[in-house]
Amino acid sequence: MEKLRCIVLDDEPIGREIIENFVKEIDFLELVDSFEDPVKAIMFLESNKVDLIFSDIQMPKINGLDLVKSLENPPVIIFITAHRDFALDGFETGATDYLVKPVRFDRFLKAVNKAKDYINLKQKSTVHQVNSDRIFIKSDGKLTKILLDEILYVEAQGDYLKIVIQNGTYNTLATLKSMDEVLTLPKFFRVQRSFIINLEAIRSISGNMVELVNGKSISIALNKKEELFQLLGIR
Repeated sequence: MEKLRCIVLDDEPIGREIIENFVKEIDFLELVDSFEDPVKAIMFLESNKVDLIFSDIQMPKINGLDLVKSLENPPVIIFITAHRDFALDGFETGATDYLVKPVRFDRFLKAVNKAKDYINLKQKSTVHQVNSDRIFIKSDGKLTKILLDEILYVEAQGDYLKIVIQNGTYNTLATLKSMDEVLTLPKFFRVQRSFIINLEAIRSISGNMVELVNGKSISIALNKKEELFQLLGIR
């Protein structure tokens, strides 16, 4: 495969240098640039193709989490942090992995292999959007048309997605992130790491659980509940 183009973003010179040197040790990675200033990194990403970002979370001006949220089509992200408490927040933004400082090379290697596998899977994705209201997926050896309005929820199951519609279920090779790019607000919402739901399919909400019209109950991530209520117009 072609080398994965990556950048390093960290306001601490020593931390940045460590990751830069680690990147140079991996034959399938290509370091295209390195940044101390997150604003300069955002400007670079607007006009340059990057496959993978290694980003610190706590930085001046804008933190790593907000940086990713600001990108329309973010590359694969591996966060680097001195605080394990930030890990969950990192995963909720769609990060592939996170590394805790001081970063060990063996842990770094594990993270980049995971990112490589994710990128390979995304390139093999069997979800094809043909227009704004329908997709075709490859399931059971054939291409099947699914209207977006029919989808109740999508669940990540390893390398596959389970797509549940009003009268059936399909499994297809794809990432939840690839579906996130198709199933957009305000109709669909990612309530946690493994589920995207159709907001019109909600029957009830109790505590941190949402029940859909087909009886399926799904937990809501704590940091997603307020946004969900806003989308539903609940005060």
